[in-house]
Amino acid sequence: MDNNLAENAIRAFVLGRKNWMFSDSIAGVKAGANLYSLIETAKANGLEPYDYLRRVFTELPRAETLDAIETLLPWQPSAANG
Repeated sequence: MDNNLAENAIRAFVLGRKNWMFSDSIAGVKAGANLYSLIETAKANGLEPYDYLRRVFTELPRAETLDAIETLLPWQPSAANG
């Protein structure tokens, strides 16, 4: 067994870790981790990360119910439809 997929998924984050070593706040670190998680989950679900994030950041402020928010998750079929 190997973990090549996991290693490849985090490569960009690992290469940039020296840049983030001096993050000013825990909140900034958590925000970065959340963003990377969302990007990698979008990739794992076959979505183009930029297009997906653009859609999420456009539609999330208008989402008024839990169902509306859940349709934006990357593994939902509606996430690919844009």
